[in-house]
Amino acid sequence: MNTELSKLDTEKRNLRSMNIDSLSTADMVKLINSEDRLCAEAVNAVLSETARSIDIIYDKLRSGGRLFYCGAGTSGRLGVLDAAECPPTYGVDPDLVVGLIAGGQSAILKAVEGAEDNAQLGVSDLKEHNFSADDVLVGIAASGRTPYVIGAMKYARNTGAPVIALVCCNNSEMSEHADITIAPVPGPEVITGSSRMKSGTCQKMVLNMISTGVMIKLGKVYRNLMVDVKASNKKLLQRAVSIVCTATGENEDLVRETLEKCDYHCKTAIIMLLLNVDVNTAHQVLEDSEGHIATAIRKYKGDD
Repeated sequence: MNTELSKLDTEKRNLRSMNIDSLSTADMVKLINSEDRLCAEAVNAVLSETARSIDIIYDKLRSGGRLFYCGAGTSGRLGVLDAAECPPTYGVDPDLVVGLIAGGQSAILKAVEGAEDNAQLGVSDLKEHNFSADDVLVGIAASGRTPYVIGAMKYARNTGAPVIALVCCNNSEMSEHADITIAPVPGPEVITGSSRMKSGTCQKMVLNMISTGVMIKLGKVYRNLMVDVKASNKKLLQRAVSIVCTATGENEDLVRETLEKCDYHCKTAIIMLLLNVDVNTAHQVLEDSEGHIATAIRKYKGDD
């Protein structure tokens, strides 16, 4: 093994799984599950850095900027997945959260050989999206050394944009090019070097926190309800009805009638029902409160 590579946390051999190929299936999955439990502990150790990152991203998005994820292989796919889930879950524009993966869209399903080793490709992908100081970049790589990601991070930093590194090892090269490094370290993988396992799980957990935290701060959540869900299919239409029923305590017939008046926009329907106002007033109240339902209610009632 390459000496430099062997020093990485993600490449070390796990002594607890040395005999995994000799275990029964039941013992095999017990072992994998016991290792997966370490992921929550690893993420717990980086909550402060994650919270700081959420605040930085929120400030940029609130001011009209965008969030970019950049990675290769599993890391890239996780970023693309998190970005893709934001529009249907929170009703945001598809361009607000952008997932970039080395090798482009085809690499989501099939590895593109050599793409992750091309630093200039990371630069080109950001330029193609007109990345600027108004935006923020989260570079994702379990090893913390992927050239594609480092190239993008260097470029982003040169524009003056905030740069965040999400890695699964200590003292990574990527951390040298980041304003904040989030480094959950879950220990050696069950299968040596298979960073799609524990490292991937840690990355997914952190990305869930980042996008969810930012969307909450942007007013996309009321209490714990996803009130900006885009009702784009039958399941989501029913979810919209359920969300408004839960938020207002009103019956389903009245909620459906109200949702039809506001093009199935949950937040508007909730304001209409809770404050007993028409569509236009509800829109204005929400606009005055930057889309935050709780703030809108307080302002309208004069509690602020």
